[in-house]
Amino acid sequence: MSSARWNDFIANDIIAMTWPLLVAVALGLLVRQVLIAISDRAGRHSATHMRARVVQVVAVPAAVALPLLFLSMAVQATPLSGKWMAWIQHALAIGGILCLTWLVVRAVGAVERRILRDHPIDVADNLTARRVQTQTRVVSGVVKGALILVGVGMVLMTFPAIRQIGTTLLASAGIIGLVAGIAAKPVFGNLIAGLQIAITQPIRLDDVVIVEGEWGRVEEITSAFVVVRIWDQRRLIVPLQWFIENPFENWTHTNAELLGTTFLWLDYRTPMDAVRAELTRICATDDRWDGRVCVVQVTETDQSTQQVRLLVSARNAGDLFDLRCAVRERMIGYLNDQHPQSLPRLRVDLTRGDPQEPTRPPGTRPLPAPEQTTSPGAEDVSDADREARQAAAQPARAAD
Repeated sequence: MSSARWNDFIANDIIAMTWPLLVAVALGLLVRQVLIAISDRAGRHSATHMRARVVQVVAVPAAVALPLLFLSMAVQATPLSGKWMAWIQHALAIGGILCLTWLVVRAVGAVERRILRDHPIDVADNLTARRVQTQTRVVSGVVKGALILVGVGMVLMTFPAIRQIGTTLLASAGIIGLVAGIAAKPVFGNLIAGLQIAITQPIRLDDVVIVEGEWGRVEEITSAFVVVRIWDQRRLIVPLQWFIENPFENWTHTNAELLGTTFLWLDYRTPMDAVRAELTRICATDDRWDGRVCVVQVTETDQSTQQVRLLVSARNAGDLFDLRCAVRERMIGYLNDQHPQSLPRLRVDLTRGDPQEPTRPPGTRPLPAPEQTTSPGAEDVSDADREARQAAAQPARAAD
């Protein structure tokens, strides 16, 4: 073959391979731009239109998958050798599988956002909404993780070498399963704990909990851990399995209403009727009181004071804490202004004795009778034992 004919042959092959790829790339870029524009436009109406949300979910993965499809068709039209053709088609197939996985994960996320949007928790009575949001977030996270694992597994199974390894592993599935189960025990433990929390719901989003002695709210529930926002803006990260295996306090498990106490140590001369009337007035003038409980009780006494418990109620934990502080401050101010004798005080008798009372010489104070200092029934003895003791004492007296 002459050099001219060889050059013509090479040029024809290059043209035959190039023009389908250029057409596919150009068409893919055009389709991608159109789909991205459609997705942006749909995003502006996704809050109110169901079709817009569906278009937004599908358009973005399609903007990647369709150009890959055009490239696959273009590669089929080129005079590439079988080896190169197989490699390129394999890579494009992997891209298609990943795009499909991406599409399904986005669809699950769209359903999750729709449910969360229909059940907002920024309302007064949000118990049902918090229950639904907790279940939705946990189940959605588990489903997304499972879909991603399936997608990655499908990609790996497209490699012949890995398929062979998979066949070998299946032959020894018992041992491998045992080892993997032991190694992945924390992972699967958290996964099962997440499903238990989603179903039984010992905690929900925005629940007020006491964990490891810390007061906080459940801020986030993931597939592996729970984020508790402490009152001082710290974050406590707790594994999901901890909530299944350990006791903890949930102040909003059934509702957010709570009772709270304020303790005061007051003098015995405190007018309790006036204290009850003042507590009723304090609660009635405070918007944080929910109108359920407003009680004054004397719960303890000691040598100089009595413990008074002021029991009040509020709609939630935040209001209750502030209400307790207000009740304590206003009640102390009221007693200080109206009944200062009610506040505890230490009494000291500085008198060193009555000068009119005659003094006794040392040792002249009369002794108490034995029956006055004997415990009833303590260390009793029989008459025979008493006579024996008296007989034993007579020789001693005679000797004296």
